[in-house]
Amino acid sequence: MGIKAQLSLPLARLVMRGVRKRSADGAAAQRQQFEKLVSRGAGTAFGRDHGLAAGMTVADFQAAVPVRDYEGLRPWMERAVGGEEGVVWPGKPLYFCKTSGTTSGAKYIPLTRESMPNHIGSARNALLAYIAAAGNADFVDGKMIFLQGSPELSETPGGVPLGRLSGIVAHHVPAYLQRNRLPKWETNCIEDWEEKVEAIVRETAGQDLRLISGIPSWVQMYFERLLAHTGAANVMEVFPNFSLFVYGGVAFEPYRERFRALIGAEVPTVELYPASEGFLAWQDTQDEEGLLLNVADGIFFEFIPADKYFEEQPPRLTLGEVEIGVQYAVVLTTNAGLWAYDIGDTVKFVSLAPPRIVVTGRIKHFTSAFGEHVIAEEVEGALSEALAASGGSVVEFHVAPQVTPVEGLPYHEWFVEFAEAPADRAAFAAAADAALQRRNPYYRDLITGSVLQPAVLHEVAAGAFNEAMRALGRLGGQNKPPRLANDRTFADALTSQP
Repeated sequence: MGIKAQLSLPLARLVMRGVRKRSADGAAAQRQQFEKLVSRGAGTAFGRDHGLAAGMTVADFQAAVPVRDYEGLRPWMERAVGGEEGVVWPGKPLYFCKTSGTTSGAKYIPLTRESMPNHIGSARNALLAYIAAAGNADFVDGKMIFLQGSPELSETPGGVPLGRLSGIVAHHVPAYLQRNRLPKWETNCIEDWEEKVEAIVRETAGQDLRLISGIPSWVQMYFERLLAHTGAANVMEVFPNFSLFVYGGVAFEPYRERFRALIGAEVPTVELYPASEGFLAWQDTQDEEGLLLNVADGIFFEFIPADKYFEEQPPRLTLGEVEIGVQYAVVLTTNAGLWAYDIGDTVKFVSLAPPRIVVTGRIKHFTSAFGEHVIAEEVEGALSEALAASGGSVVEFHVAPQVTPVEGLPYHEWFVEFAEAPADRAAFAAAADAALQRRNPYYRDLITGSVLQPAVLHEVAAGAFNEAMRALGRLGGQNKPPRLANDRTFADALTSQP
């Protein structure tokens, strides 16, 4: 069956009716997922260690299984990586996904026969949702590009294939997409990111590219290299039929103006929320805010209120207990063999029926050297407001505390790489700081109480963020520059360049 049949308007409408029916009562769907997961997990080594049993309640589960990060699950994961079967899920995983840990070193996340359809089907459903909303599937008549990691796999000591998530998923791209998909396999296998981007530019420049997908920061690099290679004024001159941008990984709003300038037009977008641990949510409508939570696809969600996260025993809420507008840390139990796993992300609900979320940041990525606990959503909103007031567009930005200035009060330091700098940089800095004060009353109190001075803008040279990422060994792949920090590690990488 060809791509037009698999991504047709009638099929899109049919699939979306089913998705909306399953999502209408998210709490009921979650109860079903919980019962299935606990029943399957009862016979595993992890299940026996924790007394998992079919028919147990959520309260029983929460009493038996504490919330853990990867370090907490490491003893069981190491057994599975070593080849032992039935440790966290029946049988052996199909793959292990290798991700970079900030404190735990490399992490190995299992992917199972049961969990793979969640990763593949969610991406397909997001495209079908767009087709159903747009009323056409014109983009399927041209080429599609997915900027991703290398599909080459190695093996764990236990003989299980090992790779990056996007590389693993590349092995499962449906046959109907392969004919239209770019770049070619050999190009995707290039490990050096900058060399890979240049190869992708050469390969795609003459193609009828209509759908482009990837993390915004790396797609931005691709666009810039594409225009340098072709001499075109904007992307639409190179790809006149470009009609859909699919992204995930970071908030897109800070990139929007830069993308509009690079593309030369406003192109529809579809946001995804994929992670190694599971495909959590995806944009199901062009008319309403938020991403539809994957409530019926092998994942049981728990939510910890962010303001209680660091308590000794914080509350663990199910979908039926959450509220709109509250920041929550996300905890997952999945059919890949993750049990009450803290993925480190924060979300807030914008709708409960159906359940839709926006991703607001990382629970441990914040600026709080002075007790203000500024989060990514607040900084991104303040930046967008400052750009709207002062003009300009941004390539990347990072906010870090300056606790020991040479003189004067401490402050937040905003490192910004402008694509187009505002005419009045001082006005931009003042607007960003004022907007952040409106969003975060703790920060405002520190400013008005003369504990902090207003934010200081540090404009960095073109390419500084890429150079900092290269210096830290994190350029390319699924890595993203940190928007916020509670120390000066990334700030020092930005300022230590020649």
